[in-house]
Amino acid sequence: MTIDKGTYEITKSEQEWEEQLSPEEYYVLRQKGTERPFTGEYNMHFEEGTYNCRACNAPLFTSDSKFDSHCGWPSFDAGIESGAIIEKLDKTHGMIRTEILCAKCGGHLGHVFNDGPTATGLRYCVNSLSIAFDKEEE
Repeated sequence: MTIDKGTYEITKSEQEWEEQLSPEEYYVLRQKGTERPFTGEYNMHFEEGTYNCRACNAPLFTSDSKFDSHCGWPSFDAGIESGAIIEKLDKTHGMIRTEILCAKCGGHLGHVFNDGPTATGLRYCVNSLSIAFDKEEE
C-alpha cells in the first residue's frame, strides 16, 4: 500500500521518493510500513529539540511532547502545531486505527491512540524511520 497522492505542498513521483529515501525509510514513509518495536533510533531518545519529517523536513513534534510509553516506538502527546499532522482512518490489518501523516508531504508517520498519560490523552506512536531530530541550540 502506498501513500495517496492527495493534495500536499510537496509532491514527488514514487521514483523520486525512492531515490531520496533509504529502502527502510521508503517502506515506512511511502508504503505505510512499520519498523520493529524497540529498534528505532528515537525510541529512548530524550534530548531537547525538534523532530521533523524525514522526507521533507517539516517540523512535527518537540521534545517537550515526547514521553516513554513503553510501547517500543517514539511517543508524543501532541503535534508541534495545529495542521502539521493529518489524521486518517486506517482499517488495514483487521484493525480500526487513526493513521498520522505529515501534512506537508503525506509521509506515513505512524498512528495516534487515545491512551496517552498526559492531559491531551493522546499517544502519537511514531516510527523513528519517519522522523529526523534537530537538537536545540544552547
